[in-house]
Amino acid sequence: MVQLPPRSPNLNAFAERFVRSIKEECLDRMMFFSSAQLRHAIERYMVHYHEERNHQGRENQLIEGGKGRASAPQMDCGGVERRRRLGGLLNSYHRAAA
Repeated sequence: MVQLPPRSPNLNAFAERFVRSIKEECLDRMMFFSSAQLRHAIERYMVHYHEERNHQGRENQLIEGGKGRASAPQMDCGGVERRRRLGGLLNSYHRAAA
């Protein structure tokens, strides 16, 4: 393992981008009163991040949740459903089965 020098965020851009995302989209918008609440929020965010959130670096594809899904959305089947996490703080949308 290579140890990075302090205060060098450009050497670990992927980790820095993830930290920025979780702070802006989740942690800065909540107040935690216990470590269990913080742990729960981080776990829910991780599921959202890996399975429901589109990523620009992957041509707006999902990291894990998109396996086996059609690449182009079909407009003539089912309505759009919203999946809420953390009381509606994190939302994802998907087309319902027809």
